[in-house]
Amino acid sequence: MLHRLSFRAMGGDMVALLEDDSASQPSILEEVPNWFEGWEQSLSRFRADSELSRLNQTFDQPVKVSDTLWDVFQYALSAETITNGLVTPTVFDAVLEAGYDQSFDILPRYQNHHGLRVMTVVNPLSMVIWDEKSQTICLPYGARLDFGGVAKGWAAHQTAERLKNHGSAVMNAAGDIAISGPLANGEPWKIGVRNPFERDTDFETLELGRCGVATSGRDRRRWSQNGIPRHHIIDPYTGQPAETDVMTATIVAPTVMEAEAAAKAVLILGGEEGMKWIESDPTLAGIIVLENGHTYYSQRMNKYL
Repeated sequence: MLHRLSFRAMGGDMVALLEDDSASQPSILEEVPNWFEGWEQSLSRFRADSELSRLNQTFDQPVKVSDTLWDVFQYALSAETITNGLVTPTVFDAVLEAGYDQSFDILPRYQNHHGLRVMTVVNPLSMVIWDEKSQTICLPYGARLDFGGVAKGWAAHQTAERLKNHGSAVMNAAGDIAISGPLANGEPWKIGVRNPFERDTDFETLELGRCGVATSGRDRRRWSQNGIPRHHIIDPYTGQPAETDVMTATIVAPTVMEAEAAAKAVLILGGEEGMKWIESDPTLAGIIVLENGHTYYSQRMNKYL
């Protein structure tokens, strides 16, 4: 029997699915929102008392961090490496300058920015000093971290890993999806790919086993600032929301963390370069929807259709 639990966390809609023989909701599924609450208290930039917020207020001295924050930081390092610097947690100030200074649930969709706009410099993550032995992170003055999608992907992965001992599981963390393995009968999970131009409808269905899948897009988390359209995907080379012809990028990868980072990189790169980048990596498959409505599939995506 397939059990489903929906809840809100990390500023998005969460859905946990667990295949289990019992007729009633498994108690382990009821624990999932509590896991997210604990992770959010550590990783949220929107909570003034979170562990991340405290770290972001401490400069030029090492801070010992929890296993949760350390683990996510390591995945952020990996994301920056595999995307050649396109995805980095050091975009904190650029995101704020773009107007994304509070949870999207309460973010004003029409903003007036007074004063001169500045070109926010995104420092490379290599400027941050960390020590594995002491599990400490030292931020140079002015550098702050925003884990964003990395944290959601990590949380989805952790949840699927915890649930898999109770049955085949899927954790959808606002579009970052971790799948623990196929269904008990060996059939794949069917995952819909949303249509960015028709809200709450899918234009494609993927058939997936153990893997991660993620979508990054400009179709939902968007607002205007002084009449200028803005979105939350920052190009670290400009310090501004990425100027791109991609509306959404959906990536299938071995893990949801890799899928999330790759989807964001593809959106920043743009359709043509993004597809070349997908095709160059044998671990990735992707679907790119351009702002003009054209849709492109990577060659390896055919195995999931």
